[in-house]
Amino acid sequence: MPRYPIEVWHEAKKEACDRAVQVFLETGSPFMTNADWGCSDGEHKAWFVLDVGSKEEARQILPPMFRLQAKIVELKKFTMADLRTTLGYHEP
Repeated sequence: MPRYPIEVWHEAKKEACDRAVQVFLETGSPFMTNADWGCSDGEHKAWFVLDVGSKEEARQILPPMFRLQAKIVELKKFTMADLRTTLGYHEP
């Protein structure tokens, strides 16, 4: 199953931080209640990782107010045998 790190940003204001944290905690989702936050270091974002079937499935797990701005990246692991096929990721 694919892995997707999720990055969700919010405004750099105390009210926005408080609201984002509150919304994440109120979901009760173990993914979001255990999110890592960068606010105390000036990075007003939350991060967590999901193991789900697709990017769209990952997006649907997010609270609606964060779905559009979330950055969702599909991670892949490569082996030496995969080197011939990785070229396809970089060709126009």
